[in-house]
Amino acid sequence: MRFALRVMIFLLAAVPLSSTVYRTAIASPPGASDDAQIRAVLETQVEAWNRGDVEAFMTGYWKSDELTFVGANGITRGWQAVLDRYRKNYPDRKAMGRLSFSNLEVHVLCPDAATAIGQYLLEREKDKPAGIFTLDFKKFLTGWKIIVDHSTTFPAPGH
Repeated sequence: MRFALRVMIFLLAAVPLSSTVYRTAIASPPGASDDAQIRAVLETQVEAWNRGDVEAFMTGYWKSDELTFVGANGITRGWQAVLDRYRKNYPDRKAMGRLSFSNLEVHVLCPDAATAIGQYLLEREKDKPAGIFTLDFKKFLTGWKIIVDHSTTFPAPGH
């Protein structure tokens, strides 16, 4: 009887532990670190942009009506509205130019939330707009997605 009681106590103690391990495994899959996964999302966005593929660029964003983009022209809410904004402001490859990110910092705040800050440069034939961004990321079962994008363009030289 004592053996059975010990086994029962062991099993009762192991159940909460195993569920914690299971939840941790879902939140943090083996392989690349969260930092590396977020950087990969951004690199994928840069590659898509530089191919002229706005739809692929948008895969880095949370496909939700709650997605928020904050810029100099105000706040845009919703994945479709953000896509429409990009299509309007960058109607062709010439307008899109060549995108690059620099001075990127990723700060993982907890297992499913992170912030990235950095600078962007858009090289086009006649200008090179540049600015800074702050991105709030959330980790979903499908991976890290941008849920808030706050991007600001620096004033053009001489202005």
